[in-house]
Amino acid sequence: MEVKLNSGDALVIIDMQNDFLPGGSLAVPMADTLIPVINRYLKLFHEDGLLIFATRDWHPPDHCSFRQQGGPWPPHCIATTAGAAFHPEIEFPINTQVISKATTVERDAYSAFTGTQLHALLQELGIRRLFIGGVATEYCVFNTVKDALQHRYATFVLEDAIGAIDLKPDDGLRAREEMEHLGATLTQFEAVTA
Repeated sequence: MEVKLNSGDALVIIDMQNDFLPGGSLAVPMADTLIPVINRYLKLFHEDGLLIFATRDWHPPDHCSFRQQGGPWPPHCIATTAGAAFHPEIEFPINTQVISKATTVERDAYSAFTGTQLHALLQELGIRRLFIGGVATEYCVFNTVKDALQHRYATFVLEDAIGAIDLKPDDGLRAREEMEHLGATLTQFEAVTA
């Protein structure tokens, strides 16, 4: 199904940070292969004059999600460290709006909407449809998509620009199916036109 971009659309790229890429402390397998595809989406949206958001985990060093604090994950994306930086090969336009999440010790945030100004910004800017890619499919992408749908945005998952951790086999596949079941549309670059 062809999807034609219009003025109420925005691109949201989730957590393409060094710690989530190969060599990082919480690497998503093959996440580096998403970079060329994400760059194509960034170019398309930028050239069409549409808004682009980049989310990032921006954790304090003793964040509740870290194993030392009883959480499930190794330390990752600690604010201002190299691991928290966006991968240098991702070509974010200069006017990309950065959304930092999970910035306090006691609160985790898989969704880009949790504890951020994202929804208020989107409302203020007249955004009605979101196109979402990044990592990880079954965590931050899934929860952002779920919240976007609850906020009544028409939501498109860029299935050629998402990657799963797959702690259990097929976690990512199940997340894709659930996002579709909740009302998101799965699409790919070839189907999106300016």
